[in-house]
Amino acid sequence: MRLPSSSRRSMTAAITATLLTGVCAAGPPAAAVALPGGTTQGHPPRSVAELSARRLATGDLVAAAKRGTGSPVDDPARERQVLDSVAERAGELGADPRLTRLVFRDQIEANKAVQRGLHRLWRDHPSEAPTGRPRLDDVRKEIDRLDEALVRAVAGMAPYRRAAPLCRVALAVSAGRVGHERNLDELHSTALAGSLQSVCGSRLQNAG
Repeated sequence: MRLPSSSRRSMTAAITATLLTGVCAAGPPAAAVALPGGTTQGHPPRSVAELSARRLATGDLVAAAKRGTGSPVDDPARERQVLDSVAERAGELGADPRLTRLVFRDQIEANKAVQRGLHRLWRDHPSEAPTGRPRLDDVRKEIDRLDEALVRAVAGMAPYRRAAPLCRVALAVSAGRVGHERNLDELHSTALAGSLQSVCGSRLQNAG
């Protein structure tokens, strides 16, 4: 039976409201995700957006670590290591390794976009460049910690992906709130959006 348009709109609004409050009608709520720092976040879209923003912030540190050293932004060996590691971890958690790899490919590309953007800024405006140089190994340890939590958060998005358009709404709202709370500039806001583009599974379906 085809529902009247007003009924369909009401149903869509109800489902959207359910998603945005962290309870998915397609399945039980996902377990809370442990975030680095000892806190937990029980709303999967919020968890993914928050962890992605934290991961992007490490791009500032990587950019500072590589500035003036001649080290390229691209590091294929490190990228393969990260992608293989998160795909393996996703399999251990019963999540989709292929989707997880796509999500983290986006994460890596977004991180590199931040690095390139900052290098351009610092080249054109040297007074805004950092004076210190973080240890790249220390930054990567932090990235590895974030990746473990982010793999779990992406796995927790599985019920949301059953309704991909609404999944994207929930994720976009969460990303907007995180961006506002963190006062992200245009470079980081754009990178955050790019880092999340595969989370709801649309690119995986297109690639399949």
